[in-house]
Amino acid sequence: MSARRTEACAKPQLGFRENAVIDLYTSATPNGQKIHIMLEECGLGYETHFVDLDAGGQFDPEFLKISPNNKIPVILDRDGPGGEPVAIFESGAILFYLAEKTGEFLPTEPRARADVLQWLFWQVGGFGPMLGQAHHFRAYARVEIDYAIERYTNESRRLYQVLDKRLDGREFVAGAYSIADMSIFPWCRLHGRQGQKLEDFANVKRWFDAIAARPAVAKDMARLEDTAGQRQWTDEQWSNLFGADQYRRR
Repeated sequence: MSARRTEACAKPQLGFRENAVIDLYTSATPNGQKIHIMLEECGLGYETHFVDLDAGGQFDPEFLKISPNNKIPVILDRDGPGGEPVAIFESGAILFYLAEKTGEFLPTEPRARADVLQWLFWQVGGFGPMLGQAHHFRAYARVEIDYAIERYTNESRRLYQVLDKRLDGREFVAGAYSIADMSIFPWCRLHGRQGQKLEDFANVKRWFDAIAARPAVAKDMARLEDTAGQRQWTDEQWSNLFGADQYRRR
C-alpha cells in the first residue's frame, strides 16, 4: 500500500482517514524521523500530521489523550490488535510495535532478537538523550554554560566510540538491518550539532552512508530536516519548548 501524507495544523484532528492504516503525529526531529523510516521500509499506508511544537500543539487536550507525555512521535493504528484502534507513544515502543505488527526488522530467534532490542534500548536510553542534551547546550540554550557543553560533547563522543566499536566488522548494528539501526541513524544525522565529525568514526561513517542511501530512508529526509539549531525562538516558542509552558501541570 502506498503511503499518503497531509500537512497538519498545530491541533491534530484525531479521526481516522479512509484508506490510511496508520496516523502518524510527528515533527521534524530525529525521533520523528525514526518512525517515517520504519513506515516506509514496511510499506504501510500512513498519513502524516505535523504537530507544531513551537506553537504548543503538543499541549492540545486531544493530543494529550494519545500522548500523555506531550511528546512526538505518536501513532494511531486503525487496525490494531483485535481489529480495534490503538495509540502508541514513545519512538522505541512504536518501532517495536510496528516490527511486531509486520513481522519485519526484528528477528524471532531469541538471541538475535535480544541483540536488536538491547541496541534499540541503548539508543532510547542513552544515545538519543545524551546527544539531545548536547544539542540543547551547544545550540539552543540562551545562556552558555561551559561545563554543560563540555560534559555532553564528551559524552556524545564516548557514545559514538561505542557505536564505532560495535560496527567494526559488522554491516549493521545487530545482525541484519533492523529497528536498532533505524533508531540510531537519525541522531547521527546531526553529528555537527553534537560537536562530532563522522570522519572520526570510520565504521559509523560507512554504516551511516549505507543507510542514508536506502530509498525508504532518503525519501523524506529533506522534508523532515531538523533545523532547530538554525533558528531563534520567540519568548512564546521558548516557553512552549523549554520554559514555563513546557513544565506547567496539565
